[in-house]
Amino acid sequence: MPEIAVFGGGCFWCIEAVFKQLKGVMGVISGYAGGTTVNPTYERISAGDTGHAEVVKVIYDSAHISYEDLLTVFFAMHDATTLNKQGNDVGTQYRSIILYTSDAQKAAAEAFIVKLDSDTATGKIVTELKPLKEFYDAEDYHQDYYENNKTAPYCEIVINPKLAALKEKFNSLVVG
Repeated sequence: MPEIAVFGGGCFWCIEAVFKQLKGVMGVISGYAGGTTVNPTYERISAGDTGHAEVVKVIYDSAHISYEDLLTVFFAMHDATTLNKQGNDVGTQYRSIILYTSDAQKAAAEAFIVKLDSDTATGKIVTELKPLKEFYDAEDYHQDYYENNKTAPYCEIVINPKLAALKEKFNSLVVG
């Protein structure tokens, strides 16, 4: 039975590309969540007044990849110590956020954050943790962005290095 995890860690193009590389991930959908505006659009999200973050819904098979593995990859692939910022992307829509879909996910994420916070090598984790209330799919041109735009400067400069780091750090979790 497929399970769902929702993460936001900067631009959803990056996070989507990362999670699509993992064994056991059946699908990844870019979207918006965590705010109050009903049916937000990219333009409204970009204005920063919806409360939503750019996030991805990860549909995964827990028999092949655990939620803890997803958390490990999520925290390794973005800076969870910067508030409302990832690289050059600045604004609340780029915040680090986990939207849990069960009490088990909440407990696992809380424990993971406590463990990271106890590590003196990392800064204080600012990842927001809240229940998923509503997920809105992003517009079609945001879906599969990396796959459809590999030669775009953003993909070459930002996403390609993330994917190289993913393969280097988590080769056993990466497809082919």
